[in-house]
Amino acid sequence: MTERDRTPDGRPRNARPRDALGRPLPPGEDGVERVPEDLDLDIEETVSEGQRLLDHGYPFHAHEVFEAMWRKAPPEERPLWQGLAQLAVGMTHLLRGNPKGAASLLRQGKARIRHYEDVPPYRLDIDGLSAWADHLLTQIDRGDPTDAPPIPILRMP
Repeated sequence: MTERDRTPDGRPRNARPRDALGRPLPPGEDGVERVPEDLDLDIEETVSEGQRLLDHGYPFHAHEVFEAMWRKAPPEERPLWQGLAQLAVGMTHLLRGNPKGAASLLRQGKARIRHYEDVPPYRLDIDGLSAWADHLLTQIDRGDPTDAPPIPILRMP
């Protein structure tokens, strides 16, 4: 029996290469660079890296960056980072051709970030991100999801 690759805390690791949307590729194929499991960015770096990944067509990877912050954020901020991760993975599902999964995640992500609309932390454009999610949800509900959804802008101008 082959030993599974595991993290120091015992969680299984999936070392298979992945495509730009995070889908596993057959062993031995070239994939895109993955987000390190031990990613440790500060908030400014997290937002900047998340935006860079979204801008370059890697929403799955942006989701992983936000998820890393979600795991270490103080309890009062975890819904924010979870919501951002859900918005990014919702976009991932849309690009993968799964509009039903995309809609579910976009709705969940939007609901989580809306709790921060009165005082948006870190100059995050909560209203703009909500409008972006609404736009995609409208397209999905009409049965006309786009192959190239608009890229969300995380920060207020």
